[in-house]
Amino acid sequence: ICSVYLVYTATKPVSNSTQVKLFYLFGLQETFINKSVYFTLSLITYLLIITVNLTLIITIIQEKGLHEPMYIFLCSLCVNGLYGTAGFYPKLLLDLQSDVQVISYGGCFTQAYVIYTSVMCEISTLTVMSYDRYVAICRPLLYHTIVTSLTVRKLLLFSWCYPLFITLIALSLTFGIPLCGSRIDKIFCDIPSILKHACLPITFNQNLNKFVIVVHVLPILFIVFSYCQIVRTCVKSAKGRIKFPQTCVPHLITIFIFITVTLFDNLQGWNNVNSTLNMRNAMAVQFLVIPPVLNPLIYGVNLQQIRRAVFRKCNAHIIIDMKR
Repeated sequence: ICSVYLVYTATKPVSNSTQVKLFYLFGLQETFINKSVYFTLSLITYLLIITVNLTLIITIIQEKGLHEPMYIFLCSLCVNGLYGTAGFYPKLLLDLQSDVQVISYGGCFTQAYVIYTSVMCEISTLTVMSYDRYVAICRPLLYHTIVTSLTVRKLLLFSWCYPLFITLIALSLTFGIPLCGSRIDKIFCDIPSILKHACLPITFNQNLNKFVIVVHVLPILFIVFSYCQIVRTCVKSAKGRIKFPQTCVPHLITIFIFITVTLFDNLQGWNNVNSTLNMRNAMAVQFLVIPPVLNPLIYGVNLQQIRRAVFRKCNAHIIIDMKR
C-alpha cells in the first residue's frame, strides 16, 4: 500500500511549486533486499573518506615543512572532499534505514547545492594545482616571486567562492519553478531531476545549467595546456623526468578519475540513458566515492614528504601508547 501511495503522489500533477513539500527518492527501490549490505558498505566508505582526508589535513596543518602552496592546495582538496560527501552520505545512510525515502523541498535544493559546489570546487582546485605545478616546473626561478603567500590566498578564495556563487545563481533560478511531480529516480537530488517535473517551459534553465557545465570545461582545457608545457619542460632534463612522476602523475590520475566520473553523471542527468536503476546509481555516485577516497591515498603514497610525515606521526603515537 505504501509503495502504491508513493507512486501515485510522486506522479500526481500539481498546480504550483508550493504544493510540492517533499521529493520522493526512488533510487533505492532495487536495494530493498540487501539494504543491510548497502548500509554497511556505505558506512565503511564514509568512515574511510573521513579518516583518510582528516589524516592528510591534520598532517599538513601540523607539519611546518608542508606549509607550501602545493600541500595547501591539497589540503583544500581534502576539505572539499569532506564537504561534498557530508551532503550525501548521512542522508543515504538514513534512507537505507528507512522504508520510505523522502526529502523536503528545501532539503533537496540544499543537497543539490552542496554536491554541485563540491564538484565545481574540485575542478577549480585541480586547476589551481595545475597552475602551481606549471610555475614550479616551467618557471622554477620565478616560482617564489609568482606564487607568493598572497597569491595562494587569492587562488584559494577563487577556488571556493567562484563555485559557491555560480551554483547559487543556477539553483536560485530553479528554486520556485512550478512543479508537476515529485519523483526523483536517483539516490540524491540534482538540478536535472528537479527540472524534469517543471510545469512550464524550462529551456532557459536547461541552457543555463548546460552553460555552467561548459564554463567549467574551460579550466580542464587550461589543465591540459599546463601539463603539455610541463611535459615539454620535463623531457629536456634528467631532473625534470624524475620530478614529474613524483609531483605531477598523482595530480594527473586525480584529474582523469574526476573528469571521467563527473562526465558520466552529467550525460546521464540530461539524457535518458537506457540502463538499470542500480547501474545508474553506481555511475551517479562515482564522483562521491572515488575522488574523496583516492585523492588522499594517491598523494599520500606518491609524495614522499607527506608519506614520511604520516609515518612519523603514526610511529610517535605507537611509542606513546607503548609507554602507557
